[in-house]
Amino acid sequence: MWEKVVRKMRTGMMPPPGEPRPARGQIDAFSTQLEGRLDASLHARPNPGSKSLHRLNRTEYANAIRDLLAFDLDVTTMLPADDSAEGFDNIADVLSVSPTLVQSQVAAAMKISRAVTGETGMVPVLARYDGPGGAAQSGHLEGLPIGTRGGVRFTHYFPLDAEYEFRVSAGAGFRFAGTEAGPVRLDIAINGEPVKVDDPRRFRLRMKAGPQTVTVAFVEQRRAIGVDDLYARSVARPDNVENVTIQGPFDATGAGDTPSRRAIFICRPDKPADEAACARRIISHLSARAFRKPLSAQDPSIDVLMPFYEAGHREGGFEAGIQQALARILVDPRFLHRIEADRTDVSEGEAYRVSDVELASRLSFFLWSSIPDETLISIAARGGLSKPKVLEREVRRMLADPRSRALVDNFAGQWLRLRELANAQPEDRAFDDALRLAFEQETQMLFASIVNEDRSIVELLDADYTFLNERLAKHYGIEGVRGTFMRRVSLPADSPRRGLLGQGSILTVTSVGNRTSPVIRGAWVLESLLGAHVPQPPPGVEADLKEVPGESKPMSVRERLEMHRAAPSCAACHQIMDPIGFAMENFDLVGRWRDTDGSGPVNAKDTLADGTPVNGVNDLRRALLTRSEVFVTGASEKLLTYALGRRLEYYDQPAVRRIVTEASRDDNRFTSLVIGVVNSVPFQMKVRRPAEEPRLTAAAEGKQP
Repeated sequence: MWEKVVRKMRTGMMPPPGEPRPARGQIDAFSTQLEGRLDASLHARPNPGSKSLHRLNRTEYANAIRDLLAFDLDVTTMLPADDSAEGFDNIADVLSVSPTLVQSQVAAAMKISRAVTGETGMVPVLARYDGPGGAAQSGHLEGLPIGTRGGVRFTHYFPLDAEYEFRVSAGAGFRFAGTEAGPVRLDIAINGEPVKVDDPRRFRLRMKAGPQTVTVAFVEQRRAIGVDDLYARSVARPDNVENVTIQGPFDATGAGDTPSRRAIFICRPDKPADEAACARRIISHLSARAFRKPLSAQDPSIDVLMPFYEAGHREGGFEAGIQQALARILVDPRFLHRIEADRTDVSEGEAYRVSDVELASRLSFFLWSSIPDETLISIAARGGLSKPKVLEREVRRMLADPRSRALVDNFAGQWLRLRELANAQPEDRAFDDALRLAFEQETQMLFASIVNEDRSIVELLDADYTFLNERLAKHYGIEGVRGTFMRRVSLPADSPRRGLLGQGSILTVTSVGNRTSPVIRGAWVLESLLGAHVPQPPPGVEADLKEVPGESKPMSVRERLEMHRAAPSCAACHQIMDPIGFAMENFDLVGRWRDTDGSGPVNAKDTLADGTPVNGVNDLRRALLTRSEVFVTGASEKLLTYALGRRLEYYDQPAVRRIVTEASRDDNRFTSLVIGVVNSVPFQMKVRRPAEEPRLTAAAEGKQP
C-alpha cells in the first residue's frame, strides 16, 4: 500500500486533482522519507523473489538455435505464439507447456537436426518470401541494389549442394517485356552477384549449401519526378514483386560445407573404430552449449544421449547418429527450460545467491535473448562472475556484441509497442508498408543509439535528433532529406518530433482505426513512461465515443471526451489520462502534424493532474522532464521485469530505487542501468521454494532417457 502511495505522489497523481496540494518540494521530501523507511525495512530481510520453471519463449528458442547451430529459422512457422504479461512475452508464469507445444517442439527438433546436418535424403520443401505491398515498391528499397525499384531481399538456408527452383510472382498485370513503357526487367542476385536467367518467372539454379542472400527487384527505367504522392499511391502497380518461392533440394550432390556443419562436426573419425569417441566429443560439446553448463565427454548425462546416436548410426552411419542425438538434445528440458536447481544447504524460504553458471544464463537471456557463449560459460565455471569487476567487464562486452540487438528488438519492441505496428490498420491513405517500416526503424534506431552510444535513457524523452528517410521526412514536414535509407537528422529545440512523443510509431499504435485517442495516448504515457497503473473502466460504463444524435455539427474527440468524463464514475481516471492525451492532439492518427481536426482548430491545452498547465506536446515534454527521475524509475522497472522474466512485487522496489540512484551518478546512462539491474538482489539471488512446490522429474534433470 505504501509503495502505491509513493508511486502516486512521484507521478503527481496524489493528492487527486482539485484537492488541496502541498508544494512540490514538500511532496518530494515526504516521498523521499517514505522510500527511505521502506528500503530500510526490506534491507534487513531482502526478498529476491522466485519464479516458476522458465520455458524459453519462441524468440529465445530461435536465437538459441542460431547461436548453437549457426542456423537462422523462422520460428513462427514451427512453434505457437507465446502469451504475454506485464507487456513482455518472456514472463515465466504465462509460458505454459501444452501437448500442442510439445508436439511442435519435437517436430521442430527433427526438422532442424536434419537441415543442419545436411541429411541427403531430404524431400523437397517450399519456402515463400513476401515483398512489401502497395506504394512501398514505387521507389528504391534500402538493402536492394542501386538502380532498382521495389522488390524483396531475404536470406534463405539451402540445406544441400543441389538444384533449387525459384518462382517470382509479380502481380496479375506483370509482363517482363513489351509493356507500353518499354521492357520491364528484373534484377536477380545471389549474395550480390547478378544471376542471368531466360525466364525470370520460374527458373532453376544449382546452389551451394548454407545461408545465401537473395534479392529480386525491378531495374529502374523511369522516374516520375513531381507526381503528386497521394495520386501515385492511389494507382495500383501491377508489376510489384509480390513474393518469391524457393523449392528444393533436387538432384543433391552432397551435404556441402555450411556454417552449421562446421559448428556441429568439431571432429571427424579417421576409421570406424574412432566413431564412438568422436560422437561422444561432439555430443558433449553441443550439450554443454545447449544446457548452458560445463560438461565433459565423460559426464554421466552424456550416457543418456549416446543411445540416440547409436540408434541413428545403425540406420544410416555416423552423421545419421549425430543427427538423432542432436534431435534428442533439442527436446531436452535442460535446453527448452531455464533450469535452476534449488540448493539443499539452505532452509526453505531462505534467500541465497545463484551459482555463477546460473548467473551466466540469466545474463545472456537478459542481454542477448539467447544462450551464453563459450567465453561467458568458461568465466562462470571458474567462479569469475562472483567478482564485481569481472561481472561488469562481461556486461560491457556483451552490450558491445551484435547479439545485444535483442534489447532493441525484444525489450524496446515490446516496451514501446513497436510489435503492434505490424497489425496496425489506420484508415488513412497515407499509411502503407513503406511508412510502417520507416516508423518502426525510426524508433528502433533511436533506442539503438541510446544503447550503442551509452547515452542517457532520458534522451528518449527529448533527443535532439531522430532517424529519417525521404518518405518519413515528408510525412513529418521536414525538408532536406532525400533517398530511401534512414539517416540521423538533427532537430531544433522547438521541434515537436523530439523524443518518443513525436514519433509516428508511438502515435499510430496509440490511436484507433479512424481517429486519435487521447485516452490511449495518455494511458500509454502514464503506464509505459511513468510506470503508473491505470485502472480499467468500471463495469457497465459506456466507453464508446460515438457522435451524439441530433447534434448539428461534428464534435471533436475532445468535446466527446469532455462529455464522457463529466460522469463521476469516469472523471477520477480521465482527469489524469486525458490532459496528457489532449496535449498530443496536434498529431493525427498516423502522426502527421495538424492544426485542425475536421471540426475546428485543435485544442491541445489542459492542466495535468499535478496542476501543471500544458499547451501542446512541447509543454508536455517539458513537464515530463521535470519528473525525469520518475521516467528513469519506470524504465528501470521495465528493464528489471524483462531481465527477471517475472512480475515485480512491492519487495522489488528497493532494488529499483537503488538502480535509479546508482545510474543517476552516471547521468542515467544505459549501461549504468543495465549494470544496476545485473548487480541487484533479485537478479543475483533467489529464494528456496517450499517443499510442496512441483519439482523437476528425474527425466527432466537428465538422469534417465
